Amino acid sequence: MTPRNVVMFSGGISSWAAARRIADEEGTAGLVLLFADTRMEDEDLYRFLDEAARDVGGELVRLADGRTPWDVFFDVRFLGNSRIDPCSRVLKRELCRRWLEEHCDPAVTAVHLGYDWTEEHRIERARAYWRPWRVEAPLMRRPMLARWQVRESLLSRGIAPPRLYAWAEHNNCGGFCVKAGQGHFRALLANMPERFAFHEAQEERFRREVAGAVAILRDRTGGDFRPLTLRELRERVEAGRTVDLFDIGGCGCFDEAEPS
Repeated sequence: MTPRNVVMFSGGISSWAAARRIADEEGTAGLVLLFADTRMEDEDLYRFLDEAARDVGGELVRLADGRTPWDVFFDVRFLGNSRIDPCSRVLKRELCRRWLEEHCDPAVTAVHLGYDWTEEHRIERARAYWRPWRVEAPLMRRPMLARWQVRESLLSRGIAPPRLYAWAEHNNCGGFCVKAGQGHFRALLANMPERFAFHEAQEERFRREVAGAVAILRDRTGGDFRPLTLRELRERVEAGRTVDLFDIGGCGCFDEAEPS
Protein backbone atom coordinates (compact mmCIF):
# COMPACT_ATOMS: atom_id res chain seq x y z
CA MET A 1 0.00 0.00 0.00
CA THR A 2 1.41 3.39 -0.95
CA PRO A 3 2.20 5.65 2.04
CA ARG A 4 -0.10 8.59 2.72
CA ASN A 5 2.54 10.74 4.39
CA VAL A 6 6.33 10.70 3.99
CA VAL A 7 8.35 12.90 6.34
CA MET A 8 11.94 13.69 5.37
CA PHE A 9 13.32 12.60 8.74
CA SER A 10 16.76 14.20 8.84
CA GLY A 11 17.73 13.52 12.44
CA GLY A 12 17.01 17.09 13.55
CA ILE A 13 14.47 18.34 16.04
CA SER A 14 12.40 20.17 13.41
CA SER A 15 11.81 17.04 11.36
CA TRP A 16 10.77 15.26 14.57
CA ALA A 17 8.32 18.08 15.35
CA ALA A 18 6.90 17.97 11.82
CA ALA A 19 6.43 14.21 12.03
CA ARG A 20 4.92 14.47 15.51
CA ARG A 21 2.37 16.99 14.21
CA ILE A 22 1.39 14.74 11.29
CA ALA A 23 1.01 11.76 13.64
CA ASP A 24 -1.16 13.80 16.02
CA GLU A 25 -3.35 15.18 13.23
CA GLU A 26 -3.68 12.18 10.92
CA GLY A 27 -2.46 9.13 12.84
CA THR A 28 0.40 6.84 11.93
CA ALA A 29 -1.30 4.59 9.36
CA GLY A 30 0.61 5.05 6.12
CA LEU A 31 3.23 7.28 7.79
CA VAL A 32 6.85 6.82 6.69
CA LEU A 33 9.84 8.55 8.29
CA LEU A 34 12.46 8.62 5.52
CA PHE A 35 16.09 8.98 6.63
CA ALA A 36 18.98 9.31 4.18
CA ASP A 37 22.30 8.43 5.82
CA THR A 38 25.39 10.27 4.53
CA ARG A 39 27.70 7.85 6.35
CA MET A 40 29.28 10.87 8.02
CA GLU A 41 26.73 11.47 10.76
CA ASP A 42 27.42 12.18 14.40
CA GLU A 43 27.14 9.06 16.53
CA ASP A 44 24.42 10.65 18.67
CA LEU A 45 22.23 11.23 15.60
CA TYR A 46 21.43 7.51 15.49
CA ARG A 47 20.41 7.49 19.15
CA PHE A 48 18.13 10.46 18.54
CA LEU A 49 16.77 9.00 15.31
CA ASP A 50 15.65 5.79 17.00
CA GLU A 51 14.13 7.54 20.02
CA ALA A 52 12.36 10.14 17.88
CA ALA A 53 10.96 7.49 15.52
CA ARG A 54 9.64 5.42 18.42
CA ASP A 55 7.95 8.52 19.83
CA VAL A 56 6.27 9.42 16.53
CA GLY A 57 5.30 5.95 15.35
CA GLY A 58 4.93 4.95 11.73
CA GLU A 59 7.69 3.23 9.77
CA LEU A 60 11.31 4.39 9.87
CA VAL A 61 12.96 3.76 6.49
CA ARG A 62 16.73 4.13 6.24
CA LEU A 63 18.43 4.81 2.91
CA ALA A 64 22.14 5.04 2.09
CA ASP A 65 24.10 5.45 -1.11
CA GLY A 66 27.14 4.07 0.71
CA ARG A 67 29.38 7.06 0.03
CA THR A 68 30.21 10.06 2.20
CA PRO A 69 30.07 13.67 1.02
CA TRP A 70 33.83 13.65 0.44
CA ASP A 71 33.52 10.49 -1.66
CA VAL A 72 30.97 12.31 -3.81
CA PHE A 73 33.16 15.40 -4.21
CA PHE A 74 36.03 13.29 -5.50
CA ASP A 75 33.78 11.18 -7.71
CA VAL A 76 32.13 14.17 -9.43
CA ARG A 77 35.34 16.23 -9.26
CA PHE A 78 33.56 19.20 -7.77
CA LEU A 79 33.91 20.65 -4.26
CA GLY A 80 30.56 21.55 -2.74
CA ASN A 81 29.96 25.09 -1.53
CA SER A 82 27.13 27.35 -0.36
CA ARG A 83 25.63 27.54 -3.87
CA ILE A 84 26.04 24.03 -5.24
CA ASP A 85 25.85 20.87 -3.12
CA PRO A 86 26.56 17.63 -5.01
CA CYS A 87 26.71 15.86 -1.65
CA SER A 88 23.07 16.40 -0.68
CA ARG A 89 21.94 16.13 -4.30
CA VAL A 90 23.39 12.62 -4.60
CA LEU A 91 23.13 11.34 -1.03
CA LYS A 92 19.74 12.82 -0.10
CA ARG A 93 17.59 14.37 -2.83
CA GLU A 94 18.19 11.87 -5.63
CA LEU A 95 18.22 8.92 -3.22
CA CYS A 96 14.92 9.91 -1.61
CA ARG A 97 13.36 10.74 -4.98
CA ARG A 98 14.15 7.26 -6.29
CA TRP A 99 12.51 5.77 -3.22
CA LEU A 100 9.41 7.91 -3.75
CA GLU A 101 9.23 6.86 -7.40
CA GLU A 102 9.43 3.20 -6.43
CA HIS A 103 7.00 3.25 -3.50
CA CYS A 104 4.70 6.26 -3.65
CA ASP A 105 1.82 7.42 -5.83
CA PRO A 106 1.83 11.23 -6.22
CA ALA A 107 -1.97 11.14 -6.20
CA VAL A 108 -1.91 9.63 -2.70
CA THR A 109 1.36 10.55 -0.98
CA ALA A 110 2.27 13.92 0.53
CA VAL A 111 5.90 14.79 1.30
CA HIS A 112 6.51 16.71 4.54
CA LEU A 113 9.56 18.82 5.40
CA GLY A 114 10.68 20.19 8.76
CA TYR A 115 10.72 23.84 7.66
CA ASP A 116 9.27 26.27 10.18
CA TRP A 117 7.62 29.69 9.84
CA THR A 118 11.02 31.43 9.42
CA GLU A 119 11.83 29.43 6.26
CA GLU A 120 9.11 30.34 3.79
CA HIS A 121 11.81 31.28 1.26
CA ARG A 122 12.75 27.60 1.02
CA ILE A 123 9.38 25.96 0.54
CA GLU A 124 8.78 27.05 -3.07
CA ARG A 125 12.17 25.72 -4.16
CA ALA A 126 11.35 22.45 -2.44
CA ARG A 127 7.95 22.21 -4.10
CA ALA A 128 9.53 22.77 -7.51
CA TYR A 129 12.09 20.04 -6.88
CA TRP A 130 9.74 17.39 -5.47
CA ARG A 131 6.98 17.82 -8.04
CA PRO A 132 4.72 15.86 -8.81
CA TRP A 133 4.45 15.08 -5.11
CA ARG A 134 2.60 17.54 -2.94
CA VAL A 135 5.00 19.15 -0.47
CA GLU A 136 3.87 20.43 2.91
CA ALA A 137 5.64 22.03 5.88
CA PRO A 138 3.56 21.21 8.99
CA LEU A 139 5.49 23.64 11.21
CA MET A 140 4.45 26.56 8.99
CA ARG A 141 0.87 26.01 10.16
CA ARG A 142 -0.56 27.33 13.41
CA PRO A 143 0.30 26.95 16.18
CA MET A 144 3.69 28.25 15.03
CA LEU A 145 6.51 27.27 17.36
CA ALA A 146 9.83 28.88 18.19
CA ARG A 147 12.88 26.62 18.24
CA TRP A 148 12.98 26.71 22.04
CA GLN A 149 9.36 25.52 22.16
CA VAL A 150 10.19 22.56 19.92
CA ARG A 151 13.08 21.73 22.23
CA GLU A 152 10.86 21.96 25.32
CA SER A 153 8.27 19.71 23.68
CA LEU A 154 10.98 17.19 22.88
CA LEU A 155 12.28 17.21 26.46
CA SER A 156 8.74 16.83 27.83
CA ARG A 157 8.50 13.54 25.95
CA GLY A 158 11.70 12.27 27.55
CA ILE A 159 13.99 12.68 24.53
CA ALA A 160 17.31 14.49 24.79
CA PRO A 161 18.13 16.75 21.82
CA PRO A 162 21.05 15.70 19.61
CA ARG A 163 24.34 16.68 21.21
CA LEU A 164 25.45 18.84 18.26
CA TYR A 165 22.75 21.36 19.14
CA ALA A 166 24.92 22.44 22.06
CA TRP A 167 26.92 24.49 19.54
CA ALA A 168 25.50 23.96 16.03
CA GLU A 169 22.30 24.94 14.23
CA HIS A 170 21.81 21.50 12.69
CA ASN A 171 22.47 17.81 13.29
CA ASN A 172 23.61 16.74 9.83
CA CYS A 173 26.87 15.26 8.55
CA GLY A 174 28.52 15.21 11.95
CA GLY A 175 28.64 18.99 12.15
CA PHE A 176 30.02 19.41 8.63
CA CYS A 177 28.09 21.20 5.88
CA VAL A 178 29.31 22.87 2.69
CA LYS A 179 26.44 25.36 3.00
CA ALA A 180 27.70 26.53 6.39
CA GLY A 181 29.82 29.64 6.83
CA GLN A 182 32.87 30.87 8.69
CA GLY A 183 31.05 31.14 12.01
CA HIS A 184 29.88 27.54 11.86
CA PHE A 185 33.31 26.16 10.97
CA ARG A 186 34.86 28.30 13.72
CA ALA A 187 32.48 26.55 16.13
CA LEU A 188 33.38 23.14 14.67
CA LEU A 189 37.07 23.92 15.23
CA ALA A 190 36.40 24.95 18.83
CA ASN A 191 34.13 22.05 19.75
CA MET A 192 35.36 19.15 17.60
CA PRO A 193 38.91 19.97 16.51
CA GLU A 194 39.59 16.42 15.37
CA ARG A 195 36.67 16.57 12.93
CA PHE A 196 37.75 19.98 11.71
CA ALA A 197 41.24 18.56 11.11
CA PHE A 198 39.76 15.71 9.05
CA HIS A 199 37.79 18.07 6.81
CA GLU A 200 40.75 20.43 6.48
CA ALA A 201 42.91 17.51 5.34
CA GLN A 202 40.26 16.36 2.85
CA GLU A 203 39.94 19.85 1.40
CA GLU A 204 43.72 20.12 1.03
CA ARG A 205 43.80 16.73 -0.68
CA PHE A 206 41.04 17.82 -3.08
CA ARG A 207 42.99 20.95 -3.93
CA ARG A 208 46.10 18.87 -4.65
CA GLU A 209 44.46 16.11 -6.65
CA VAL A 210 41.50 17.75 -8.40
CA ALA A 211 41.34 21.55 -8.42
CA GLY A 212 43.79 23.83 -6.67
CA ALA A 213 41.99 27.17 -6.50
CA VAL A 214 38.81 26.08 -4.74
CA ALA A 215 37.51 26.04 -1.16
CA ILE A 216 34.27 25.39 0.70
CA LEU A 217 34.21 28.86 2.26
CA ARG A 218 34.46 32.34 0.78
CA ASP A 219 36.24 35.44 2.09
CA ARG A 220 34.22 38.62 1.64
CA THR A 221 36.84 41.05 2.97
CA GLY A 222 36.75 44.35 1.12
CA GLY A 223 33.61 43.42 -0.76
CA ASP A 224 35.39 40.95 -3.02
CA PHE A 225 34.85 37.19 -2.95
CA ARG A 226 37.67 34.70 -2.97
CA PRO A 227 38.07 31.09 -1.80
CA LEU A 228 38.85 30.72 1.90
CA THR A 229 40.28 27.32 2.81
CA LEU A 230 39.65 25.61 6.11
CA ARG A 231 43.38 25.71 6.70
CA GLU A 232 43.43 29.50 6.30
CA LEU A 233 40.38 29.83 8.56
CA ARG A 234 42.12 27.80 11.28
CA GLU A 235 45.31 29.84 10.93
CA ARG A 236 43.33 33.05 11.29
CA VAL A 237 41.72 31.75 14.47
CA GLU A 238 45.04 30.59 15.89
CA ALA A 239 46.58 34.00 15.14
CA GLY A 240 43.67 35.81 16.81
CA ARG A 241 42.55 37.40 13.56
CA THR A 242 38.96 38.27 12.68
CA VAL A 243 36.55 35.58 11.52
CA ASP A 244 32.99 36.38 10.45
CA LEU A 245 31.09 34.77 13.33
CA PHE A 246 27.76 35.89 11.87
CA ASP A 247 28.39 33.88 8.70
CA ILE A 248 26.61 30.74 9.87
CA GLY A 249 24.89 29.51 6.73
CA GLY A 250 22.88 26.35 7.07
CA CYS A 251 21.69 23.11 5.60
CA GLY A 252 19.26 23.06 2.71
CA CYS A 253 19.45 19.42 1.73
CA PHE A 254 15.86 18.98 0.53
CA ASP A 255 15.55 22.07 -1.65
CA GLU A 256 17.81 22.92 -4.55
CA ALA A 257 19.09 26.52 -4.52
CA GLU A 258 21.19 26.25 -7.67
CA PRO A 259 21.36 23.85 -10.62
CA SER A 260 23.81 21.07 -9.84
